[in-house]
Amino acid sequence: MYHTYLVYYLIMSRKKAKYSLSNWDLVSVNPSYKVWNWKDLFSFWAVNIQSVIAFSLIASLYIVYNLNTFVVFFGTLIGSLLVYFFANLIGKPSQKYGIPFAVLLRTSLGHKGAQYFGFLRCLVGIFMFGIQTYFLSKSFTYLIRISLFSIDSSILENNIFLVFILGLNIIDWASIIIAILFQSFLFSIGINFNKKIINYSAIIVYSGILFFFFVILLNDVKITSKAFAEIFNYKNLIDKNNIKPLITIAGTVFAYFSILLLNFGDFSRYVKNEKELKRGNLSLILNLIIFSFFSVFIVIGSDVYLNLKFLDLNSILTSPNDIIGKFDNLIITIIALIFIVVASISTNLVSNFIPSQYSLINFIPSKLNLKLSSFIIGVLGFFVSIFWLSLISQIGVLSFIDTFAAFFGPLFGVMIADYYLIKNKELSNNDIYSVDGEGLYFYSGGWHIKGVYSLFIGFIFSFSTIWNVNLMFLQTYSWIIGAFIAWITYYLLAKK
Repeated sequence: MYHTYLVYYLIMSRKKAKYSLSNWDLVSVNPSYKVWNWKDLFSFWAVNIQSVIAFSLIASLYIVYNLNTFVVFFGTLIGSLLVYFFANLIGKPSQKYGIPFAVLLRTSLGHKGAQYFGFLRCLVGIFMFGIQTYFLSKSFTYLIRISLFSIDSSILENNIFLVFILGLNIIDWASIIIAILFQSFLFSIGINFNKKIINYSAIIVYSGILFFFFVILLNDVKITSKAFAEIFNYKNLIDKNNIKPLITIAGTVFAYFSILLLNFGDFSRYVKNEKELKRGNLSLILNLIIFSFFSVFIVIGSDVYLNLKFLDLNSILTSPNDIIGKFDNLIITIIALIFIVVASISTNLVSNFIPSQYSLINFIPSKLNLKLSSFIIGVLGFFVSIFWLSLISQIGVLSFIDTFAAFFGPLFGVMIADYYLIKNKELSNNDIYSVDGEGLYFYSGGWHIKGVYSLFIGFIFSFSTIWNVNLMFLQTYSWIIGAFIAWITYYLLAKK
């Protein structure tokens, strides 16, 4: 009897060791748990657009740079179609097999290759999470100051608020801590709760945008509508001089969404079927059209409103923070800040936190889970936030982050070439989680040398557009260039 138990124990131990790459948060999603539909993806793309950066970017393209309105529209449309095409490519394997980006990467780079190169995505995500948390905390700072001032206008004159550590006073520190704890707690509950955050956030922010739209429109319907209509310029629509701006705008729009593409499988794994996936991704275009209309109208209308109040503005304001600052209306300011908080939190969730969670768990799948990885991301993000103003923003660290991000396009290219051209859309779920030397994705000690080689070749081209002065004009297309070079290199090396 003792020998029987010993044999059973040894067999189970070997089996457990063989599938040591398994993890509850990384395993294939059960088909019955794939409940996302196109409406959920509509909200997903919405929260990626509903940010202060996107608002300013879109408004600037239409207004500040004095470009033909329809050239901007078609450039935006082309850029969004590129995102739609690539999102479908990377989303399909994760939807079919229910696996996140980091796990899918094992099939083309080996489990160790996926472990370390996926960790690069985690580092970039944590860093950006920290930076966005810093800017999110500024909204909390304003709300705290407004609250204190409303209680007693002399409170803020207290000496304690004049003490600065790392360029931050006590309210700034409190705001960052609140922002970190609030996000880390919310985001660690699970994907079903995260889905609710995404859906409700999209609805809330669009409601807020609609509210401000009517506030501005009803201020003076005739003048505001006329000013908005005047930006539409039909002249010289068909002109060869429009080709370069068209390409630049398309590249700018694509570059804005490109950081999401690599990890899109983290979300598409929960989509019901391929039909819902395509319909949901197509909603990106609808979101861009809706958001562009409202953002441009609000900027134009705000400019008209502020000029009617005899404010001498040197330029049109495109940042929501700058606009609400000029309105000098406490109620509008508070409402706007609340909507900015909601938008910033949801964007940080889908762009930085969730991708970092899965990539971090994949780095040590036997030790980490959703809660622990969220804690680690929160702690590291906190340090990035507190040092952003005094140190990080001063030493050009973003250039190094851009360099790490130059791997994203090549990683995409290798994964796509492997899945569609080499694996013919067929994967082995068992081997994905196995460290068995006989497994399909074990390769050379856990590394797929051909994949790694292709990755670095693509990276050289992406990297060059960032650091080579003569190639910087291609920087908005660095992701696509790196993806294409890695794709063709991998195909040529890996094909039989």
